[in-house]
Parts: sequence; C-alpha cells; structure tokens
Amino acid sequence: MKVPVLTAAALVAVAAALGATAAESAPTKAAAPKLLLESATKLDAKAGTVTLPALRGESSRGEVWYIVTESSNRTDAARRGVIFAPKLRNALGTKAVQRATLAGTRLSFAGTVNFAPMTVVVPGDQGFPPAKVVPGAVGDSRYSPLVTTGNGIVLNASHVANASGRSDGVVSLDRKKGLVTLKTLTGFFAGQTVHYLRTDASVDVVAALEGSTLAKNLDFAPGAGSNGPKSARSAIIPIVNGPRGKANAQRQGLQSAVLGEGSPLNITQSIPGTADYSPIWDVHPAVWSDSATPKRLTSSAQVAAAVKAGRLRSGGDGPANASLSGLKAAPFISNCPTVAIG
Repeated sequence: MKVPVLTAAALVAVAAALGATAAESAPTKAAAPKLLLESATKLDAKAGTVTLPALRGESSRGEVWYIVTESSNRTDAARRGVIFAPKLRNALGTKAVQRATLAGTRLSFAGTVNFAPMTVVVPGDQGFPPAKVVPGAVGDSRYSPLVTTGNGIVLNASHVANASGRSDGVVSLDRKKGLVTLKTLTGFFAGQTVHYLRTDASVDVVAALEGSTLAKNLDFAPGAGSNGPKSARSAIIPIVNGPRGKANAQRQGLQSAVLGEGSPLNITQSIPGTADYSPIWDVHPAVWSDSATPKRLTSSAQVAAAVKAGRLRSGGDGPANASLSGLKAAPFISNCPTVAIG
C-alpha cells in the first residue's frame, strides 16, 4: 500500500474525507444499510469499508487482481451476483470499453494500471480546488475499468492490484481466499444515505482526491450532461461550497472535505435496481450563489429545485443537464459503484 505524500493539513483532510462513516452522513437515524451488491460478503458502515471477491486475471504487466461490480446483461449480472447496469452497453464501440480475452475462467486485459506513484494533494486557500494534485494510480493508454470480451456484455471490472502495487482504496487483499476489502464513501440518493466505492476517475484531481485510478479513457463514455436511455452515464452532484464545520449538522461539500471535516456527501441521481442506474458518474459540480443560504441537500430533486430558483449555479462548463434544471456537467467521470443504501 502506498503512503500518500501530502502536506500535514492535506493528510488530515484526505484521511477524513475518504474515511467518513455512514453515521456522519445520515440525515436521520436509520436501520443497518442494505447491501445492493450481492457478491459483497461484508459491509462495515462504521469503518467505511466493504469486502468483495477479488478475481485473478492477466495483463501486459503479468498477474492482475480486479473486482466486478456491474454487468450490462441481466442474466450475467445475476450469475455473478453483481449489479445489473444496462446503460453500460451504450459505451460499447468507444475507448471507454477495453477489450479482454477469456482463457477458461481468467480474463486477460489489454490495459492495466501503474500503482507505483505516490498520491499528492495540497489544499488550496479554500480547501477546494486543491493547489496541487498527483494521482497515486495511473491507467495506461489502453486501460479502462469497463471491459468486454466481444460478447456484447460490458463489465465494470476495476483493477485493484498488480506487480506495481495496489490501489489506495485497498484496505486488505487476501489472494488465497480471493477477497479484497475496499474503502467506501457515503453520499445521498433521494434522502437516503448511500455507500459507494471510488475506483477510477477520468481526471487527475478527482483520482487524487478519491484515492482512485486515473482512467482517462472513461471520458469517451457517451452521454455527458444526460441521464437518458442512450447515455452510459448518470449524474453525481458534488456541492463545492456547502456549509462547513465538523460538528455542523448541515455540513457538506468539497471545500469542507478537503479541509478535513469529513466526506463531501455527494448526491447521486440513480440507484441500482433502476433502468437509469450507471456507476459511470457524470460529475456535475454545483456552487451556492452569493445570495443563497447554503444547506445540506440529499436528493437530485432538491438540487434541481435550487438550480431552478437560482440558489445553485453550475461549477462545470460542459453540457447542460435538463433533468437537473440545466446544471452543467464538468464534464468528467468518476467510477463509483453503489454497494449499499441506508
């Protein structure tokens, strides 16, 4: 496991932001979270971790360990115990999906990840945006977590370890048992707490902040600014300048997270079990206007209403998303499979 190289302030910030618990993010006291990823063997909401199968494959760098969290085919998803995400099929034929070959039960990938770099995050004056970032894992020119063997099915199969090291998101990897424990983040969907992985991102700032892999090819996934049926994406909304204060019940936002106050508490637009779900999150940063009174938001409907009223404005300069009252995509992607709710 790499030890991130950060300033002292940034070390506290990133540790807090990426290790926040579900209890901190929940708007009200709730029952134990419900696992949505059937193959997961354990969710520790307090620790912010989930354990799931680690699969052995091959790549140009030799042995690789990866996870599968979604499949674009319903039957295949049920067989694997993973989440059915039909929108992933919309990325077929683009560089967002890498080609793999199947030898027996083992996948051989065209691209993989260099896990050797050291993560660097230096907070800016307001926390976010950071003054400097260097991601701690970088996919090569052929790598993408989305993969197909040419059978028309797309898997979300992020690499978590190989000979160069392992992802910053890995807490433990048991090669003999074929199990990996990964860090999770908490956010919101329709007023409920969700727990999700953060495995890959298409830009360096997101990869460094999340401790995930820089996978530039994800940007080729179609549908920026759209949650429609032809899009491979669904929106995630990070609030840039939400309320601050570690003990503040309304706390939320990227500035707060990078300053070490806890998880950013992002808002997702879809959930596993619905036709519009995709783990390929289309990042839509939102900024409270100077005249608004920031408060915690927990649903995309609340975001859309605040945008329509002029209280929130776009932090991105990409396509406008009609389903979010015209909030603009960044546009870049964060691959964050939702594993539990509640």
